[in-house]
Amino acid sequence: MTEAGLFVQPGVVIPGASKLGVRRLGRAVALAATLVLAACQTIVPRAPVEQPQSRPEPTTQRPSTDVEPGLPRDTARHRIALLVPLSGSNAGVGQSIANATMMALLDAQADTIRITNYDTTPGAAAAAQKAIAEGAQLILGPLLSEDVRAVAPVARAAKVPVISFSNDAGVAGNGTYLMGYTPAQSIDRVVDYARGRGVTTFAGLVPNGLYGERASTAFLRAVEGAGGQVVSLQPYGRVADGIAAAAQRLSAKAPYDAVLIADGGAAAAAAAPMLKRGSGATTRLLGTELWNSESGIAARAPLNGAWFASVSNTLYRQYATKYRARFRAAPYRLSSLGYDAVLLTVRIARDWRMNAAFPEARLRASDGFSGIDGAFRFGRDGVAERALEVQEIRDGTAITVSPAPTGFGG
Repeated sequence: MTEAGLFVQPGVVIPGASKLGVRRLGRAVALAATLVLAACQTIVPRAPVEQPQSRPEPTTQRPSTDVEPGLPRDTARHRIALLVPLSGSNAGVGQSIANATMMALLDAQADTIRITNYDTTPGAAAAAQKAIAEGAQLILGPLLSEDVRAVAPVARAAKVPVISFSNDAGVAGNGTYLMGYTPAQSIDRVVDYARGRGVTTFAGLVPNGLYGERASTAFLRAVEGAGGQVVSLQPYGRVADGIAAAAQRLSAKAPYDAVLIADGGAAAAAAAPMLKRGSGATTRLLGTELWNSESGIAARAPLNGAWFASVSNTLYRQYATKYRARFRAAPYRLSSLGYDAVLLTVRIARDWRMNAAFPEARLRASDGFSGIDGAFRFGRDGVAERALEVQEIRDGTAITVSPAPTGFGG
């Protein structure tokens, strides 16, 4: 466990609406030039002192030297828990999120907020129980959907809201909110853009599993809503040549104007040549929010001309520059979720009475929030609705071809 108000573990280096006020994005996410590091304090109780028997001490009242278990009592700052993996295979992204939250605290000069980090790898439920026992009034994280499922009932019983970084909409609701980038929103945005550019017939490649199932549902709904037609939808297993075989099956269903590949950049690049053979040469490839998590996506030549929807990278690039200067490593793309979660908390904390419960109703503010990843608001389902842009991969770079809207239209 690490702790911060303006505190962060020293020496850490990681491996790697209504209308919304988007105009205020620059102000809301001003990035500081320097970070201040301080170590956690551990208080050890002193052993009792024996009194001389021949000369009893006068019966004067002394201050209590008792030390409470756990963290010291904090009456000047709100306690926030950050639950992320800090060990194991996901430690890199977890530490990057933790570093981002510290940067946000310092950049916002939030001296009324104290963040304590808890490692979810040994057990997310246990981490949540410890955080709540130590006074946490709000939980940021966890990252993985299975960890959110474990944490949610623990937090709900204690009436502590959870703002998770997962993209699994199935774990949202009843006190749990999602800041993660969900496939349904990116698919809807890119399909709508494609339809507006004359695309009428669509096909799709979707992986087996929960992500693929939700991407398929979102794709069918988006195309129907846009007035298009899905001519074929091919599932595949994430095994060697799985997507290649599915792409071959899909090629037999041609012609179609565009193909959604609901997977990462490597899989999409492997399928692209097969999809563009023969009559598919002019087929437009469509991607999901997963593509924006890959720094080298634009360098994949088979994806040249592809469209995908995501949060804007304009402010993220500024953030990444500051992050690299401080930690001597590039941040994980998802770390911006931690930064923006802190900005959200800081905004609400302006009217949050000390030692009172977190004002959860403020999370559903009609004017929403803004941060590095642009404007967002939480819907009734607890999922963050985001203003997304459409990017096109063109000659080794990703350029914005449709900027994010300045509001959600009510």
